[in-house]
Amino acid sequence: MGTPLGDFIRAKRDSIRPEDLGLPALQRRRAPGLRRSELAARAGISVEYLTRIEQGRDRNPSNPIVIALADALSLDAAERTHLRYLTKISGGTCAGHSRPGPPERSVRPAVRQILTLLEPGVAFVTNRLGDVLAHTDTFAVVMRDTGLLDAGEPNVTRYVFTHPQAGTTFDDWHQVADEQVFNLWLGPSTESFEWFTADFAPVAGAEFTRRLHRHLPPPRVPLTMNHPHAARLRWDRETLELPTPDAQQLVVWLPADEATAAAVDRLRHRPRRAALRAV
Repeated sequence: MGTPLGDFIRAKRDSIRPEDLGLPALQRRRAPGLRRSELAARAGISVEYLTRIEQGRDRNPSNPIVIALADALSLDAAERTHLRYLTKISGGTCAGHSRPGPPERSVRPAVRQILTLLEPGVAFVTNRLGDVLAHTDTFAVVMRDTGLLDAGEPNVTRYVFTHPQAGTTFDDWHQVADEQVFNLWLGPSTESFEWFTADFAPVAGAEFTRRLHRHLPPPRVPLTMNHPHAARLRWDRETLELPTPDAQQLVVWLPADEATAAAVDRLRHRPRRAALRAV
């Protein structure tokens, strides 16, 4: 059985073009990417040891080995952070953790007060599973007709992979899907990750499971939305980590251009039609 660490190293190795590392590109290769022997040589470890790490038979490589692998794979800062995180959780996946279950959903009053102060900004509190735990009124205005907030307990990850509007709401759906799956690995805990993925993977299908063990951090790019009443909206996003016990993040969407800012202002002042009620 593999580990998140082994999955990441194998996925990164497969994604590298040998010529980018100064290795010959003319040799015939049965598979794309870096050979295991080439990565082992660059990291200064044996092929047999690298195989054990990739296959999950060695769950606790030393810190110098992890650094050597990061250097050999030419990881950037975000990838190195993720590699250290995966090393930590892979060492603890063999036994002894608590029963998988959902994370805490409550949001502290002080954090809710911050959301009030951010009005009329577009902001929400979430966790790495994608739960929308609290939000500003303007976030609700922006997302009102997209279907995200229709669920009793809205969740961005579930929305992206299962809601019929998600593919048209997000201009670059694949970017958003990559972000949501990558975030799952970052918490709130290994137990909550296992609880969520076991429940969700059969529903989400191949697009979700294909990304689940890829581990490659997606690039930071503006978010582009196609809004049913405001055409295209472009957002720069900032994520602020709340204190560790919360295991939550405050996410703020900032208009990336004047057209988006103007469109949000129009949405805020747009009269909402009353819902029809059956008699």
